[in-house]
Amino acid sequence: MQVDSIDWRILAALQQNGRLSNQDLADKVALSPSACLRRVRTLEEHGLIRGYHAELDAQQLGFELESIVHVTLDRSREEWHEQFLEQIAALDEIVAAYVVSGPTNYVLHVRTRNLTAFSNFVVEKLNKIPGMRDICSYIVMKKVKDRLGELPLERGD
Repeated sequence: MQVDSIDWRILAALQQNGRLSNQDLADKVALSPSACLRRVRTLEEHGLIRGYHAELDAQQLGFELESIVHVTLDRSREEWHEQFLEQIAALDEIVAAYVVSGPTNYVLHVRTRNLTAFSNFVVEKLNKIPGMRDICSYIVMKKVKDRLGELPLERGD
C-alpha cells in the first residue's frame, strides 16, 4: 500500500489519541468525515493500524517492578532455542521479548508486582527452561522515556 501525506497525518493523530472521533480526526487532517473513515478502514485492512489499546498505569495497578533481562542459552543445541521461544511466549510477566545480536541471545522486558515476585519468576520459571547458560537482570530505577510501540510520525515521514 502506498502511504501518502494524509495517511501519515491520520496515523500520527491516531497514534497520539486512538479514541479520536472520526469527525475530530477528519478535522485534524482536513478531510470530510466519509473520506477520513474510508482511509482509516483502508489503513486497518492493510495492517498498518493493527489495533487500538488502552495504556494502563502499571504502578497504580500494583506492578511496581520493571526489569530488563538478558538471557544466554547454550548454543550447542538448537532445539533449546525453539523451546525457549515457545516457553517465554506463555509467561505473562514477559511483556516484550527480543532476539538480539551480541553476547546474549535474548532481551526480555519483564513486569512483576515486586522484587519477591521477580525473584520467583527468575528462579521458578526462567531458570527451569532447558539450555539456560546465563541470566543477567537489570532493575529499572527510573523510566526516562517510554514510547514502546510508537513511531516517530510527527514529521510526516
